[in-house]
Amino acid sequence: MNPSDAEPVTIVVDDAHSVSALLLVPPRARACYLFAHGAGAGMTHPFIAVVATELAERGIATLRYQFPYMEQRARRPDPPRLAHAMVRAAAGEATRLVPELPLIAGGKSFGGRMTSQAQAAAPLPGVRGLAFLGFPLHPAKRPSDERAAHLFDVHVPMLFLQGTRDQLADMQLLQSVINRLGKGASLQLIQDADHSFHVAARTGRKDADVRGEMLDTFVRWTMDVVASGRSD
Repeated sequence: MNPSDAEPVTIVVDDAHSVSALLLVPPRARACYLFAHGAGAGMTHPFIAVVATELAERGIATLRYQFPYMEQRARRPDPPRLAHAMVRAAAGEATRLVPELPLIAGGKSFGGRMTSQAQAAAPLPGVRGLAFLGFPLHPAKRPSDERAAHLFDVHVPMLFLQGTRDQLADMQLLQSVINRLGKGASLQLIQDADHSFHVAARTGRKDADVRGEMLDTFVRWTMDVVASGRSD
């Protein structure tokens, strides 16, 4: 499938906010990923678009959407309350658009963290699990696990896909968080990848290689979650 195959969607958040979204549903889709973008780039960023396309090739639909600040071309991300409302509205729209598909929520960096915060506050409608493409555990060069505190209030399975060179997630801190979260949390380390899942040429690997590894893991985990029938 191509990114151009995606169907434009409008999601209403509240009386003051509505945003653009893109729904990509492959034939015989097995699940849908509610896919939130990172802080610095919207849903049409090349990484977001290629992940949606390659998930479609693997039988996973995506609903990717803008946060209100990105829709308005503002530089400052939305306050958490609005970001959480956006995630919740997108989950509701996904259950309306593809009610037959199990729903996994999450996203890239900021988008994944806003999704997990929303889920921790109250279960998102229809969501079976959360998958993070580079969870931003802390700001660069400021190791801390404070941003993980809310994850202990999430009661659906979680998958952390993390590059070993990610400057926003100290590996020892992240592994400690995963261990404390217990069997509901899974960590897949992507060797040589940074926060953007880019690998240096000297490694002999290509970005497409690590992305394929990451998405294959995502699909296996998603199918396990769906098969388990577990949801909040």
